[in-house]
Amino acid sequence: MDFKDKVAVVTGGAQGIGRCIADEFRKAGGSVCIIDKQPGDHYVGDISDKQVLERFAEDVIGKYGHIDFLVNNALPSMKGIDECSYEEFQYALSVGVTAPFYLAKLFKPYFAEGAAIVNISSSRDRMSQPQTESYTAAKGGIAALTHALAVSLAGKVRVNSISPGWIDTAYTVYEGPDAVQQPAGRVGNPMDIANMTLYLCSDKAGFITGENICIDGGMTRLMIYHGDNGWSLDRRG
Repeated sequence: MDFKDKVAVVTGGAQGIGRCIADEFRKAGGSVCIIDKQPGDHYVGDISDKQVLERFAEDVIGKYGHIDFLVNNALPSMKGIDECSYEEFQYALSVGVTAPFYLAKLFKPYFAEGAAIVNISSSRDRMSQPQTESYTAAKGGIAALTHALAVSLAGKVRVNSISPGWIDTAYTVYEGPDAVQQPAGRVGNPMDIANMTLYLCSDKAGFITGENICIDGGMTRLMIYHGDNGWSLDRRG
């Protein structure tokens, strides 16, 4: 895929999945604008802050005059009902839902023809572990925001989301139960998400909008019952 002369914005692009996505856009010839709280050679700022988002958008448009792709990848915090305060829950939603909405709003007049938004959700938008409410709510919110934006921006911007499952950002190769439990036979890595992100931004995905694509090695399709296929529930301790 050729992204020469294309401008991509990636939130949370300093490390992990976001960094991989940014690197792949650059390899394909694109210009990449990153915003992240982590210090580095990018725009440093907290996307929960409205003024930070406004200054960042102004900076991007000031440099390039337009935007082709917006990848909302920044990671909300994960805390559960027992420990998560009101303020911490609000912060998670600000990072995970409000910021993606507001960036789409800020960039709306500047999206070029053929533009695309890709929101990074999580397989937790449809399944949960205990004590994950702040993260899960944010990921569920961005998944729903995706189809709302797809309808509102119809004819101007295609909007899709990706729901990663277990993605090891250190590219660790797992063996044994960690790998075998996944129908695909392995744990995922950032390239699994980056490849789909670039595809969804390309002309090859021109008829795809409002969709969520779960990339989890098949885990959310695996039915688990106690005593079935070697699975057992042990609540001791």
